[in-house]
Amino acid sequence: MCCDLKRRFLLLYATQKGQAKAIAEEIWLQAGARGFEADMHCISEMDKYNLEGEKDPVVIVISTTGTGDPPDTARKFVKKIQDKNLPPDHFAHLQYGLLGLGDSEYTFFCNGGKTVDRRLQELGAQHFYDTGLADDCVGLELVVDPWIDGLWLALKKVFLLQKEKEGMSNDVSATSSALSAAALVGHELNLSPEIQNLKLEDEGDASSDVSSQKPVDINLLASAKDTEPSLVHSVPPISQAALNIPVLPQQYIEVQFQDTQGENPHLSSLISEGTTFKVPVTKAVQLTREDAIKTALLLELNIANTAFDYQPGDAFCVICPNNVSEVEELLHILGLSQRGECFVCVNVKQDTKKKGAARPQHIPERSTLRFILTWCLEIRAIPKKAFLRALVECTSNAGEKRRLQELCSRQGNADYNRFIRESNVCLLDLLHAFPSCKPSLNLLIEHLPKLQARFYSVSSSNLYQPGKLSFVFNIVEFPACPTRPVSRKGVCTGWLAELVAPLLHPNKNTLYTKGGSPPTEEISIFARPNNTFHLPSDPSVPFVMVGPGTGIAPFIGFLQHRQKLREEHADWHFGDTWLFFGCRHHDRDYLFKDELRCFLESGTLTHLKVCFSRDSSTAEGAPPKYVQDVLRLYAKEVARVLLKDSGYFYVCGDKKHMADGVSDAVVDILSMEMEVDKLEAMKMLAMLRETKRYLQDVWS
Repeated sequence: MCCDLKRRFLLLYATQKGQAKAIAEEIWLQAGARGFEADMHCISEMDKYNLEGEKDPVVIVISTTGTGDPPDTARKFVKKIQDKNLPPDHFAHLQYGLLGLGDSEYTFFCNGGKTVDRRLQELGAQHFYDTGLADDCVGLELVVDPWIDGLWLALKKVFLLQKEKEGMSNDVSATSSALSAAALVGHELNLSPEIQNLKLEDEGDASSDVSSQKPVDINLLASAKDTEPSLVHSVPPISQAALNIPVLPQQYIEVQFQDTQGENPHLSSLISEGTTFKVPVTKAVQLTREDAIKTALLLELNIANTAFDYQPGDAFCVICPNNVSEVEELLHILGLSQRGECFVCVNVKQDTKKKGAARPQHIPERSTLRFILTWCLEIRAIPKKAFLRALVECTSNAGEKRRLQELCSRQGNADYNRFIRESNVCLLDLLHAFPSCKPSLNLLIEHLPKLQARFYSVSSSNLYQPGKLSFVFNIVEFPACPTRPVSRKGVCTGWLAELVAPLLHPNKNTLYTKGGSPPTEEISIFARPNNTFHLPSDPSVPFVMVGPGTGIAPFIGFLQHRQKLREEHADWHFGDTWLFFGCRHHDRDYLFKDELRCFLESGTLTHLKVCFSRDSSTAEGAPPKYVQDVLRLYAKEVARVLLKDSGYFYVCGDKKHMADGVSDAVVDILSMEMEVDKLEAMKMLAMLRETKRYLQDVWS
């Protein structure tokens, strides 16, 4: 391969939370080490690249957000290429490879990448490399790593063909050999990720940019009694293996402490998604009994004096801080406890070699250190392998250094998934587990992602309760385990629960000022409208709601809205409403029990079907435990709503353990009632989804 041949390719990424950008940066790093020039840009920076005139190969890394949408950074790009006036040969000159990121927990897996891929094909663009679809549910690296490995041979093929067309090649055999190797890689992309890893490891590319780390003395890693692997200990074969570890990420941030004083930025400056509103919490109710397995709270917000508006079924976002004690603990470990209130200035290093280096948008140019750790950085984030690689350089103990190398290596994929990813390990857990690791502040800013606002479904109607917004949530609990020495609550749910404790327990060890009422707490929110999860526009259309647990939240808003419409329009015809609700115990966590009874008595709710998964039954025939089982008992009625009456079907709640089971039940119902096979029933369900009559608001 001649070194004087220009080997530039355009590298575009579209990211929502930073995953796609981090992968693109890894590709950029490896490209330089392999003799390629990656011209990297965010896909939103359309003034910096021109696909219409692009002659070099294009590599696209794109994530998926919401229930299957392209990330916000790709919206303009997607809108542009979806212009129906574009001719079918618009991108006939374009050669590209695409890596999509998604989560199979959601129905429209990798739909952001699939949407762009499909449209580029429709406009005449050609693959030079097979599309990769990485699944965050099982670990992105299972597809990402071999996809990147295979990329280089595929690019070599493109450039060799270009060289041949220009009459620059005089070594036919070398070209033929490279083409065969590239074709083999293209074939391997259709194999399972595990087989891909085996094949690609055997390639032994001489231009590999990964560092091979030899094993250290096993006694440094674990004592003889440590026969089981853990976060801090490894066992053969990995403890004795030479490792392929990622390239060390370029540092690009510098942090300077300042003696001056001032004010921290307003929280609204951290949000680019929309207008923020600071609103008081006027009511807090615990919906579950103390002995329930999960604690569910209802909070009511006063939005009367704001321009905030919503429809039942919409979601909104709460801007939340990190846990105060965790921030203080992190400051202590960093040796910065005395400097938390010092102002820091964050800038890009002048001598950095990082491509397109810029101060992260979620980091203020100037604020206190405590503000950054509290409001800007997701200190609970599961560390990516690139972060682990950077932490290796901050670790002095040889055994600890080796274990971090293992966890970020190709050979350590299984350990990384088991002890970090699946265990929800965060930075604090790592710093406790590896006490000789002393990262710098700039490293944290470079590698910790933005602290994301948390989404919640609205559980009220502005028509029924003007000026009020209610929402429901379970307090998330992370129990202590071998990789996490202390139990923790969810970042946002734990904060909200602590914030409203005076409203929940007004007389519990609390002294109030004159008047005797608890102080009014405020939270910052912004809208996240849902364009589809709304009531049918025609009130005569019947609909089915399936919402176990806190999945019932949006349906309370639906029913409130329907009741108000019934009161105001007595002459309208309203279709039947079905609600399938489930929980563990009738007497512990039956949410909105009294409200649902009132909706039934008024006729707003026509049919209520409930089930309890943990209650024992003395009846001869045990009742169904889960909503999907109850649905099957009413197969004829459900089928009539969907098929004869052209009704709607709504599902809200847990994706993996409920929503998938519900969709399976609907397929069974359609198959049975229409007397068709399951494949045909699945096509019918797909059509219901396509026409927005089978709608989901789910989470993993």
